[in-house]
Amino acid sequence: MEVVIQPDARAGSVLAARLVAKQIRNKPSSVLGLATGSTPLALYGELVRMFEEGRTEGHPLDFSHATSFNLDEYVGLGPEHPASYRYFMQKNLFGRVNFKLERTHVPDGLAADVEVSCGQYEDAIREAGGIDLQVLGIGGDGHIGFNEPTSSLASRTRIKTLTEETRSANRRFFSEGEEVPRHVITMGVGTIMEARCCILLAFGAGKAQAVADMVEGPISAMVPASILQMHPRAVVFIDDAAASRLKRASYYRFVFENKPSWQRY
Repeated sequence: MEVVIQPDARAGSVLAARLVAKQIRNKPSSVLGLATGSTPLALYGELVRMFEEGRTEGHPLDFSHATSFNLDEYVGLGPEHPASYRYFMQKNLFGRVNFKLERTHVPDGLAADVEVSCGQYEDAIREAGGIDLQVLGIGGDGHIGFNEPTSSLASRTRIKTLTEETRSANRRFFSEGEEVPRHVITMGVGTIMEARCCILLAFGAGKAQAVADMVEGPISAMVPASILQMHPRAVVFIDDAAASRLKRASYYRFVFENKPSWQRY
């Protein structure tokens, strides 16, 4: 696991966006795994900036041959609901670059048969050739996707029941008085681990303990993100605040500052 510590969330997001852009430029037909929530917003904003700037200067960041699979979706929310993740992606990335809509995939929150729909989602990822680069965030309790603590580290795309802590954290995305769904469809931990590269973003002091448990703690289903210690290429982008509980922070900074030129972002 590579840990990249930056002064603030903006700097970390820009570096992460460079890694995503490099993936797309090197392989235009890349399969991207995408996350939602407030954490990746700056990353997506930087990708949009690169796309628009590239169009102007004649070397566009071209998403037209890429395919995407989102991590999760709320059960019971359709794509027109402002809190749905399909709506979020359309607003913040898909509708602002040249992704082809038919190449973008989000779990179906309105599926008549959730179990069948989850199996079809797994099949679609497999048929696309697997995910080349997966974008992740981390919950304050160490969850990735909506794989709450105690989730199987071998799990596949499935329905999950959210903890009250997660529902409370996500309440800000819903209208006043509107109930936050209790169930979601999420890629499993095993599904995430099959991505060829995982990049995880975490910013702010509120994520410091989860980051420390993920990076330096034991691998445990109680901290699902800790399984990334076993991933052959996981890159964690954090700010100083999120790094505040890491025992080896100075070493991670030293590694990043002394990377050979061909490894830099």
